[in-house]
Amino acid sequence: MNNVIMRRVEVTADYQPLADRKLVASVTLASLPTNGGTVYFRGDDGSDVPWVPGEWNDFWSVNLNEIVIKGTPGDVVTVVGGTW
Repeated sequence: MNNVIMRRVEVTADYQPLADRKLVASVTLASLPTNGGTVYFRGDDGSDVPWVPGEWNDFWSVNLNEIVIKGTPGDVVTVVGGTW
């Protein structure tokens, strides 16, 4: 079954996953251009990977529960795509 995913995830000071359970999807992740600070994604080696406001990237067949973010509380990351 194919499902559309459209989410607005508010950033917190501590790492949080983009989904609360396993959710494999192909998506575009975007740090909103109106964000006041850098959003950090945890890299595959455990390092902080900074995304500046307005930065976006496409991902195919990733588990959103394994992608975690942190940064300036109140900033936003959008998740748009689907499970196709």
